[in-house]
Amino acid sequence: MSIRSIDVDVTSPGRNFVTAIVTTDDGVTGLGDGTLNGRELAVASYLRDHVAPTLIGRDETQIESTWQYLYRSPYWRRGPVTMAAVAAIDMALWDIAAKRAGVPLYRLLGGASRTGLMTYAHASGTDLEHLDDAIRGYVEQGFRAVRIQTGVPGLGQIYGVHDSAPGGAYEYEPAGRLAADAPRRPEEETWDTAAYLRHLPTVFEHVRSEFGPELHLLHDGHHRMRPIEAARLASDLEPYRPFWLEDCTPGEDQSALRLVREHSTTPLAIGEVFNSVFDYQTLITERLIDYVRSSATHAGGVTGLRQLMTFAGIYGIRSGFHGPTDVSPVGMAAHLHLGLAIHNFGIQEYMPHSARTLEVFRTSFTFADGMLHPGETPGLGVELDREAAAAHPYEPAYLPVNRLRDGTVHDW
Repeated sequence: MSIRSIDVDVTSPGRNFVTAIVTTDDGVTGLGDGTLNGRELAVASYLRDHVAPTLIGRDETQIESTWQYLYRSPYWRRGPVTMAAVAAIDMALWDIAAKRAGVPLYRLLGGASRTGLMTYAHASGTDLEHLDDAIRGYVEQGFRAVRIQTGVPGLGQIYGVHDSAPGGAYEYEPAGRLAADAPRRPEEETWDTAAYLRHLPTVFEHVRSEFGPELHLLHDGHHRMRPIEAARLASDLEPYRPFWLEDCTPGEDQSALRLVREHSTTPLAIGEVFNSVFDYQTLITERLIDYVRSSATHAGGVTGLRQLMTFAGIYGIRSGFHGPTDVSPVGMAAHLHLGLAIHNFGIQEYMPHSARTLEVFRTSFTFADGMLHPGETPGLGVELDREAAAAHPYEPAYLPVNRLRDGTVHDW
């Protein structure tokens, strides 16, 4: 039982995805997600040129040993490119192991701890009217939790804000596609923190009065606030009982969250740009956050994310795995299997993939009554149609850059 080959597919059915296909000597295949939005080709090269050649002939069942080998052997540890590559191989090996056993992956991770996973949707609108329409559409679909994002008066396009289509479909791609003759650089958006801080509490007040106290409300600050600004917002939102305030300040300085904690009891979530358990050490041991936002795709796969959640569980911190559409259906399936198994699951972000994406990645997970379930198909429960994938070649696309009104490049 050894690895015969590792292929790397880069496909773009509406957005770019990187998939590792690990094949054993007797023909069993496993899939892993290595997508890194805006830097996909770096991960693809890392996998093809540096990872795959070292794993041919290796025992496929040595998942933990392989993870440690890939993490420790390069000397240059961690970082998003390395950890996305590690994640892709790790997911694929877990996929193979569960297929061999003839069971869905969650059964190999200890079995189900719950019947399904509560999810939240992206409710967004350029104004309150469009936001209300989006929320209403999701409530009618059965969602019990929504992330609310709106435009800010006086500003133009803002990252994370887009009017939903009729019926609540949120098909927003923030990574801009480039015309063939355009300079290869990201779009730039204007940002004003003071205007945002004035506006957002009025949005929460409106939504609470319109939709009542039972609907869970979440918000993403996209790292845009300085610590004292984040503390002010967390305090201002307390009367509206948010489920969490996410990425309120850049996560590189873990100690910054102490200031926010000192001023508010609003639950905090952070970590989608983190890629290892070490990024959380202060945040977890000092209980400065309530939810872990990492994804399996960017934090070392199933093995890396389970390691992180075991550590977080000791301190009563729960999961809120990153689940936008730049995590492929393969990565999403990994979240669902792990989330179903772990004790300290919190909530799962769910931004459904487009019909084009689901023609390339065929999934077995299901959504009903606000809950996701990974399904009972052996393995991760995702198949890749490589012929369909080849029909969608890679297209350069980059997330936007934020600038303050004076032209300073800002966090987002």
